Amino acid sequence: MTENKVDIEKLEAINIIIAGHIDHGKTTLLQKLSGKWADTHSEELKRGITIKLGYADTIIYEDKGEFNINKKGTPKRYVSFIDAPGHEMLMATMLSGAAIVDAAILVVAANEGIKPQTREHLLALQAKNIQNIIIVQNKIDLVDQRKAMENFLVLKKEFKGTIAENAPIIPVSAQQEINLSEVFKEICKIKTPERNSKEDPIFLIARSFDINKPGTKPQDLHGTILGGTLKSGILKIGDTIEIKPGIMLKEQNQIKYQTIKTKISGLNKGSNSVSILTPGGSAAIETEFDMSIGKTDALSGCVASHQNILPEITTNIKIKYNLFDELSGLAGHQKIQPLKPSEMIMLSVNTSVTVGVIKKLNSEEVDLSLRIPIVPFKNSKIGIARNINNHWRLVGYGEII
Repeated sequence: MTENKVDIEKLEAINIIIAGHIDHGKTTLLQKLSGKWADTHSEELKRGITIKLGYADTIIYEDKGEFNINKKGTPKRYVSFIDAPGHEMLMATMLSGAAIVDAAILVVAANEGIKPQTREHLLALQAKNIQNIIIVQNKIDLVDQRKAMENFLVLKKEFKGTIAENAPIIPVSAQQEINLSEVFKEICKIKTPERNSKEDPIFLIARSFDINKPGTKPQDLHGTILGGTLKSGILKIGDTIEIKPGIMLKEQNQIKYQTIKTKISGLNKGSNSVSILTPGGSAAIETEFDMSIGKTDALSGCVASHQNILPEITTNIKIKYNLFDELSGLAGHQKIQPLKPSEMIMLSVNTSVTVGVIKKLNSEEVDLSLRIPIVPFKNSKIGIARNINNHWRLVGYGEII
């Protein structure tokens, strides 16, 4: 079977986030798993860390029990990878990535072991209710067999009682391409989440950008591109879509958001053009918007659907919440204190991030007034962060009532 549009549309698609501590080899692992570098922003390349969400897609093949991305054998699964930042100050970006995935690969370097951000990323996956997790014990080429086994046993112990308790732990050297077939094999074992293409379409926007190169002729210009994932329903070329909260406007020193509408002029799954977009996998929508509207992620965090489908945007929500016992992302153990009236907290909702002030609360529910409006979907999962020592730290999770 050859790789073409028909194959992409027939293959089961899954979104996987690559999470873990900074410098544990996430971006290199992603490059070896997909054949593509996800860091495309100049600042990321200069600093050597992932700042924004990086994307890469591939098809996994099986050939006589071995799994590969070299087009050898039978196509088994289409995978969209999302590279999340590991740096502590980029937690909000990681939470936005977790909102659009079905599974996660948690990377832990064998020569360093579990670090504060490893634990914090694990809590982020819990906050977004990601159940399918694969643990990659990376950089085994930097340790001897005894050290690798010691590290393996520590991982088993550390993850006991967490959502990753029963996750497979695969020793890997991404740099030397050792044991990657086992990672592909585990990815193919993940059960594809139930997709409902008969419901109204809900497209979560994680990126928006301009793909036109300087000097492009007017007739060859492309409109704003929306990157994200279709959670439900179907979208087709020619459909009119509505985007909320939309664009930010400043009128008389007041900030307002305006819903915007456009037509779909193109659809892509990864590098493959499709005529109909179905749920699952990362996708890109080319719109008829002027390229300036979506430039530099101006529409990231928005939601798109057919007209008159999306809930009204709101700056007031009530959530049911749970706080973690201890704070992750810091050395040592620090107990998480209860939420307080008038406290300001950061919320990760869908692929957006907003800040809210607590108006009323009890031990289970909290009412909030938000600085940036959201599109509220009932029961959608929310990450809750608190400002501690000038850093936003993940302290709990909840869902919209």
